[in-house]
Amino acid sequence: MADNVKLSIVIPVAPDETQHTQLLGDIEHLQPEFVKQSVKLSVSVVSAGSRAKSLNQGAENSADGYIWFLHADSRITAENVKALMQALNKNPSPATIFYFNLVFREGGLARLNALGANLRSVLFRAPYGDQGFCMQRSLWEKLGGYPENVEYAEDLLLVQAAKTNGVKIYRITSTLSSSARKYQQQGWLRLTLRYQWIYWKLTLKNRWQ
Repeated sequence: MADNVKLSIVIPVAPDETQHTQLLGDIEHLQPEFVKQSVKLSVSVVSAGSRAKSLNQGAENSADGYIWFLHADSRITAENVKALMQALNKNPSPATIFYFNLVFREGGLARLNALGANLRSVLFRAPYGDQGFCMQRSLWEKLGGYPENVEYAEDLLLVQAAKTNGVKIYRITSTLSSSARKYQQQGWLRLTLRYQWIYWKLTLKNRWQ
């Protein structure tokens, strides 16, 4: 990969959310690693009312190059950065969405949710946004960005649009850490069933269109 890879990290946050401060600390700590990997880095924290709007606004304001969409609960390591750069180097095609394996820091039932997410991603090429999507800005533009007319599942809808357009969904064999607090807040069973219902509803709808 050529020197000075442009990488824009976009972090959507909810109003009054502070979880992203730990992620910003990771990014600051990893500055030497980004320099070592010849990355010209920019970081945007965006709160635009909804996650989809925040993601799109951050992408719109980013430079040409790659965009790495990270949730506020994500934590990144030097190994994540190295693995990402290696994946971008091996797959320079602009028609690719990269994503990571997922682990929840809380353990317990969260391990089952992460296992399910990783299996779904491999078997059905359907990762979710907390798996750290990375793509070229030109691809984000081509796909029309994240759909803003939905309350949730904007990440899955983007992936569905990508697959419809022949975009490669590439798994990076590195594990990205996130938090399962949304499951704790909304209920494990309730949220798991809702995600599964959304996934199969969109899958069947796409199949019959």
